[in-house]
Amino acid sequence: MLMTMYSKCGLIRRACKVFDEIPERSMVSWNIMIGTCVQNGEEEKAIGIFLEMQREGIPCSEFTISSVVCACAAKGDVFFCMQLHALAIKAVVDADVFVGTALLDVYAKCGSIEEAICVFEGMPERSDVTWSSLVAGFVQNELYEEGLVLFARGKEMGLENNQFMISSVIRACAGLAALIEGRQVHAIVCRTGFGLNNFVASALVDMYAKCGSIEESYALFCNIERKNVVLWNAMISGFARHACSSEVMNLFEEMQHAGVQPDEVTYVALLSACVHGGLVDKGRSYFDLMTREHHVSPNVLHYSCMVDLLGRGGLVHEARELMTKMPFAATASMWGSLLASCRIHGELELAEIAAKNLFEMEPDRGGNYVLLANTYAAGKRWEEAAKARKSLKGGEILKERGESWIEIKDKVHTFMAGERTHPRISDLYLELKNLLEEMSKLVNKAETDFALHDL
Repeated sequence: MLMTMYSKCGLIRRACKVFDEIPERSMVSWNIMIGTCVQNGEEEKAIGIFLEMQREGIPCSEFTISSVVCACAAKGDVFFCMQLHALAIKAVVDADVFVGTALLDVYAKCGSIEEAICVFEGMPERSDVTWSSLVAGFVQNELYEEGLVLFARGKEMGLENNQFMISSVIRACAGLAALIEGRQVHAIVCRTGFGLNNFVASALVDMYAKCGSIEESYALFCNIERKNVVLWNAMISGFARHACSSEVMNLFEEMQHAGVQPDEVTYVALLSACVHGGLVDKGRSYFDLMTREHHVSPNVLHYSCMVDLLGRGGLVHEARELMTKMPFAATASMWGSLLASCRIHGELELAEIAAKNLFEMEPDRGGNYVLLANTYAAGKRWEEAAKARKSLKGGEILKERGESWIEIKDKVHTFMAGERTHPRISDLYLELKNLLEEMSKLVNKAETDFALHDL
C-alpha cells in the first residue's frame, strides 16, 4: 500500500526504497514499480527492473509487457520491442488489447509500419485507442492515404470517434492537401464538439492553411476563445507558408500582448516569413530577440532560416561566417541553400566550397550536381557545367524526378516529370502548348540571364 501511494504521488525514489525492502515481491509489486517508472519518464529504470524480474524468474502478465513496451516507445528501441513481442507470444498475452495496442504503437513510431499492420490485423479485439494508434502511425510515416482509408474502414464498422483519431485524420488531410475531405472531417468535429480541444483546433487551422484556404484558417482561428501556444504557432506558420510576412509579424505582436510565451516553433515561422519577404534586418532582430528576451536557444532550423535569409539577400559571406559560428556542424540543407544563393549572386568560389561539402555529405544526390552545373552555367563557365552534368550520366547518381498532384472531383491526379501515362496526357500537353503560345505573344524579347545552356 505504501509503495502504491508513493507511486501515485510520483515519489519514485521513495517507492523504489520501499520496493527494495520488500522481502518477498509479488508480480503486482513488480508491475507497480515498472508502471511508476514509465509514467515518470524513467524508461531505462523500468527496463532495468523488468530485466531483474526476468532474472528472478517472475512470470509476466499483460500489464508487465504493455508497460515495458511503452518504455520502448519512449526510447525508440524497436529491437527490444521485437524481443518483448516474442515474449508476449510465449506468455500467451499477445492477444490482449493493451499489449497489442502498445506493440503496434511502438512499431509505428519506430518506422516499422508493416509490423504494426501485422499486429493490428492479428488482434481478435481492438479498442478505439488501437485504431487511433495505427491511424496516427500512418500519418507519422507520411502514409496519409492509408490513414484515411483506415479511418473510413473504422467508420463503416461503427467505430466511435475520439480526439486523437480526429486530429490524426485532419493531419492526413493536410498532408494530402485534400480540402474536400478536410471539410468533411471538420463537420464531424462540429457535431462531436471536439473543436473545443486546442490540438484538434490547431490541426484544423494547419489543415486549411496547407490546403491553400488561408482565409478559412484565419476565420477558424479568430473564433477560438482560448488559444494556447500550439494554436498561435499553427496560424503564424500558416501565414508564413503563404508568404504573408506582415500578417505573421502582426500576429506575433498579438500573441505577446495576449501573454502567450513564444517558443522555438514560433521563431521558425517568423524567420521563414522573413526569408519569403526578403526582410534581412527584421530577421536579424528576431534572431536576437529570441535569445535575449524569450530565452529560446536557436536550433538547427533557426540557423537554416538565417543562412537562407542572408544568402538570398546577397550576404553569402555573412551566411558562411554564421555557419562557422554555430554550436553544431552545418547540415546538407544549409550547404544547399548557400550553393543556391551563390548561383543567384554569382559567387563561384564560395559555390565550389559549398558544393564540395554537399558532395561529401550527400554523394548520391543528383540535385546537388545539377545545382552546381547551373551555378557554373550562370557564370558562363560552360566546360565546368558540362563536367558537373557528366557526373550524373557517368555514375550511379540519380536526380529525383519532380512530382505534383491535383484533386479534381474527389480524385487525386499525380504527375511526374516527363509524364506519359495519364489517360488525358494528350489534352494536357495541348494545353501546355497553348500556354506557351500565349506567353510568346506577351514577351517580345527573351531574357537569357537564367538560361543554363550555352546560347
